[in-house]
Amino acid sequence: MDFIGYMTINKGLLDKLFEQAAVNPRLRQNMDLRTSINDNSQRMLNALLPGTIVSIHRHPQSTENVFLLRGKVVEVIYDEYGNEKERILLDPAIGNYGCVVPQGAWHTVEVLEPSVIYETKDGRYGEDGSETYEAFMAMEAGKKEQASPAFSNSLGDLKKNIEYLIGMERQSGSMDVITPLYVSRMLNVPLEEVERVMKEMEDEDRVKGIKGIVSQSKP
Repeated sequence: MDFIGYMTINKGLLDKLFEQAAVNPRLRQNMDLRTSINDNSQRMLNALLPGTIVSIHRHPQSTENVFLLRGKVVEVIYDEYGNEKERILLDPAIGNYGCVVPQGAWHTVEVLEPSVIYETKDGRYGEDGSETYEAFMAMEAGKKEQASPAFSNSLGDLKKNIEYLIGMERQSGSMDVITPLYVSRMLNVPLEEVERVMKEMEDEDRVKGIKGIVSQSKP
């Protein structure tokens, strides 16, 4: 790896990064700004073009500082279930220059126009516990399958599987609301199917509650 010495970050440099990003299948190009092999941080320029896909990910051991040098992006923060929590518009033209992503927060970036960000955090990516949400969910699903080999994701057993998943979450001590989106991702079932079955389950519970009240009111 070649480490840089003195350099100027100017329009010419950013234009060169955009040119490299344009021919990169990922539609982005980064430039390592570390100056020593002993530097275990992450400090880099990242040129991003509209259409690039940045996976939802997190850094469990560090906050991440993001400064936008050029362009316009939205930093998107998610909760632990993958639900969108906050959108932060970065646009130097209106005075929004950067943000700090909290340690362990799931996040991604949406690129609205060709942009270059300077990002920095503790630890090298891939050596600091950073992970994508997709990989994390796959690992969690694998753990649940090992704990219950008979667990099935087939649509025919969807109601039973949802009840099982809710039961497992409650046994773990979690009292958070279990959303259809969370269930869909955990069971790898289309969101529409999950919403339909969970609506039916809610209706059944409501009917049972009404019947119980009627039964108690009888002499």
